[in-house]
Amino acid sequence: MIQDFTIHTFLEKLSSKSPTPGGGGAAGLGGAIGAALGEMVVNLTLGKKRYADVEEEMQSILEKLEVLKSEFLRLADEDEVVFVPLAAAYGLPSGTEEEKLHKAEILETHLLAATLVPLMVMERSMETLDIMEILAEKGSRLAVSDVGVGVQFMRSALLGAKMNVSINTKSMKDREKAGQLQVQAEYLAEEGIRKADAIYAKVEAALKA
Repeated sequence: MIQDFTIHTFLEKLSSKSPTPGGGGAAGLGGAIGAALGEMVVNLTLGKKRYADVEEEMQSILEKLEVLKSEFLRLADEDEVVFVPLAAAYGLPSGTEEEKLHKAEILETHLLAATLVPLMVMERSMETLDIMEILAEKGSRLAVSDVGVGVQFMRSALLGAKMNVSINTKSMKDREKAGQLQVQAEYLAEEGIRKADAIYAKVEAALKA
């Protein structure tokens, strides 16, 4: 499991010729790092007299970020889980019409599974960005730059996951379903970029103030 790797081990595996972990795992881990940075900002805010009025809200945010961080790590591992049978399916025999039909059905099943995981990464990224927006306004001013860094990790996780959605929907035979999934990914990416850039701009403004 990715969460059990040391940073060195993960990077060694990521840089190898093995297809897993790959971009999907990296996107999930990026999301986890972004959420963890959000947690750090909350922890630097809690217990400070200056932020006493948001203490309860910060406690609630901390719990949400902990769940999101764990979810990103789970999805990073799940990305490998769904990829392995997909890769195997491409190697199925297709010499006869029956074999071709069977292979197509198996591929379609695994392509869908491999698309849904990065879509969930995108959805969790949007949830985390909503929280980062709050932290940019109410979190400790001493850690506002860390909000900006976290936002960029979320932006990367969002767009990285979109790449995995696109490469899988491209191969799906059910073009209607593929189109629906792609539209969803495009919407999440567009909204996520808009939100991430707006938050980052707020952070930059706060640093210049």
